[in-house]
Amino acid sequence: MPVYERETVVDAPFDEVWDFHSRSSGLEALTPDWMNLRVESAVGPDGELDPDILETGSKIESTIAPFGVTPRQRWISYIVAREEGDGEATFKDEMLRGPFPKWVHTHTFEAVEGGTRIHDHVEYELPVVGGLLGPLGWIGFEPMFRHRHETTKELLG
Repeated sequence: MPVYERETVVDAPFDEVWDFHSRSSGLEALTPDWMNLRVESAVGPDGELDPDILETGSKIESTIAPFGVTPRQRWISYIVAREEGDGEATFKDEMLRGPFPKWVHTHTFEAVEGGTRIHDHVEYELPVVGGLLGPLGWIGFEPMFRHRHETTKELLG
């Protein structure tokens, strides 16, 4: 299965970076405008609407319309894991419904000298016959994740 990875260091405290990425508002702030993202709902594991923190068991329903040229596509993500330790944290979301046959995104954060290291690891399958073009997914993912990392630096660094 193809994998996309990107890593950067943000000149900001670990707690601030982790908190920012733990909220649906962080997702909205980091998604490029050209994706036309709308978070339709966020529900915590206990059924709470718009929870402060996206804990394990939270579900985010959104729609996207890349470049505004396609009909809106539903994207439902489920937080399958969330762990926080001393100066490091991770959460993993899986796409339950959306434009990819498979999408598992692991977000890792680590306090390092000079700030916080952010590492994105995405396992995916593209919606093409036999997954033959899977290794080329980085062509679309690179601008999106570059934007996410640069925006994190702008907002928190």
